[in-house]
Amino acid sequence: MKRQLDDKRKIYSPPIVQTTANTFPRLLLAHAERQPDAPAVREKDLGIWQTWRWSDVAREVREIACGLASLGFKPGDNLAIVGANRPHLYMAVLAAQSLRGVPVPLYQDAVAGEMVFMLEDAAIDFVIAEDQEQVDKLLECRELMAAKGTRGLRHLVYDDPKGLRHYDQPGLMGYERLRELGRAFDASQPAFFEQSLNGVEPGDVAVILYTSGTTGRPKGVCQTHASFIAAGRGGVETDRLGPGDNIMSYLPMAWVGDHLFSVAQWLVGGFTLNCPESAATVMNDMREIGPSYYFGPPRTFEGLLTAVSIRMEDAAAPKRWLYAKFMRLAQRVGADILNGAKVGLGDRLLYALGDLMIYGPLRNVLGMSRIRVAYTAGAAIGPDLFRFYRSIGVNLKQFYGQTETCAYVCLQQDGKVKLQTVGSAAPGIELRIAPDGEVLVRGVSVLKEYYKRPDATAEVLDAEGYFHTGDAGVIDAEGHLRIIDRAKDVGKLSRGAIFAPNYIENKLKFFPQIKEAVCFGNGREQVCAAINIDYEAVGNWAERRGLPYGGYVDLAGKAEVLRLVAECVEKVNADLASEEGMGETQIARFLVLHKELDPDDDELTRTRKVRRGFIADKYRVLVDALYGGKTEQYIETQVKFEDGRTGVVSATLKIVEAKRFPPMKAAA
Repeated sequence: MKRQLDDKRKIYSPPIVQTTANTFPRLLLAHAERQPDAPAVREKDLGIWQTWRWSDVAREVREIACGLASLGFKPGDNLAIVGANRPHLYMAVLAAQSLRGVPVPLYQDAVAGEMVFMLEDAAIDFVIAEDQEQVDKLLECRELMAAKGTRGLRHLVYDDPKGLRHYDQPGLMGYERLRELGRAFDASQPAFFEQSLNGVEPGDVAVILYTSGTTGRPKGVCQTHASFIAAGRGGVETDRLGPGDNIMSYLPMAWVGDHLFSVAQWLVGGFTLNCPESAATVMNDMREIGPSYYFGPPRTFEGLLTAVSIRMEDAAAPKRWLYAKFMRLAQRVGADILNGAKVGLGDRLLYALGDLMIYGPLRNVLGMSRIRVAYTAGAAIGPDLFRFYRSIGVNLKQFYGQTETCAYVCLQQDGKVKLQTVGSAAPGIELRIAPDGEVLVRGVSVLKEYYKRPDATAEVLDAEGYFHTGDAGVIDAEGHLRIIDRAKDVGKLSRGAIFAPNYIENKLKFFPQIKEAVCFGNGREQVCAAINIDYEAVGNWAERRGLPYGGYVDLAGKAEVLRLVAECVEKVNADLASEEGMGETQIARFLVLHKELDPDDDELTRTRKVRRGFIADKYRVLVDALYGGKTEQYIETQVKFEDGRTGVVSATLKIVEAKRFPPMKAAA
């Protein structure tokens, strides 16, 4: 039963549920019993917020589970879930688990060809999808599978019926029809659901999450109820989360971070999930809800900062001056004030004035005016970007982990936040640094296995139970972990300097004009870079200067844009030159790519991580030109469009010499 939200800002504060429930379905029932009328999930639909209470969620999960059972879903079966963040899809996760089945969330923006691998690998017969777009894709997958002689996808359930009225393919039905079947099944076998739910064990696999596949085919990571509940409890207790908190669930359900925050912590802490109307309305929806708890990968925070920068460039000169003045103050003392460090009275008073005039309104624009704690993870965040948010009073912290560790290895605790580290070991986790510098993890959140891949499991889990992360890192004297880069990506220049490409790339991406960057240099004399401009930010900059352009390719090749990017690279080089041990890794030459790096072109993963080796091979002619002393290079690149068609983008790219600075001398 849905009901309208009468007061979106009302804070419900029943006591935090203390329970011994040790599986996700049991946690749901505990909340339904202890706080039945508190809001569990909200969704904005057609401009109106709708609310499901905990008792509503428990009833609906029971109906979905019984509906699936009536269709033949049984213990050990896998249920694919494809779509954006929708309440019914989160309920489907719990319904599958209640039957001792396993939910398998898939990325909603994956093309059919990518999905087929995971659907076949997980032997999927049952799918719950969001809408017509996903149904069309899944029907295409079924045809592709049938052409290969693979059976599967017998039952396709869709949540949003829009556009599907005349579809009559076998096994296709609406979500409400599934609930009807569930109610009838429950009436005929009233003891079935409780018996099934009581049979779920903490050590059962609770979810299969596929890795992003940066180095090959994705692998299905099997995580248990016990692992994710322990990870969820660690975060909830560290940040004192409970029923009065609100979170915006907007990141892909197939990403481990969303499963940690929007499933595990939600069910442990009993707070409220809020699902936006669409990806395009997230910012507006955040301002309406005013979440107290927020998370996102660095690219989300980069995008928010870019949007702010664009707005400020369009502001009147007095406002720009005031913003710059107070942001310099924030950069100097804001993070110290947030950390509770000593700051002079004069600076505190000025900062309070800045909070009234600049920082507070800025947090409101970002939808972060009520945020008590925010996290970023999924990739390394640049220290400059991290410092910006903390300097304006957003309690942004980092956590560190992988799909194989429930995204739970390290947490930054309030008052102990360091810009260069990801925090200390989370409760229940042991850290070790291998002789070659690789970070090893053992503890409550480590995967049970890779699905049907004992060989791959043996490669990452050693005899002592440590998971080999593939990341290179160091632990400081206070026990804080600093991630240098992916171990496979860390190399050396030919003269011996350590080369950590991700560290340099994050510095570049702090600038709103730069959306993505890929640095090269391992085994070479110098570092070179291929850069993507941010089309919106640079386009806005060009329009204000009366600079005409005819699309991304034209804009990226403008001499004025190249000079703009060169200024950003120069600032990064100056920064690197001032850091001990980094001066030799300044960028010597760069080019601006003629197209945006895209997951559909296999250049990025679905979580937008750079597939570095693939890019180096695909753009070999450009890499050779960067290191061959050329001043320009022609290239033709095949691209994929959303409708499946392919095309070719071509351009002659200018190669720019970057200004470099004398490196800082090492201390004696």
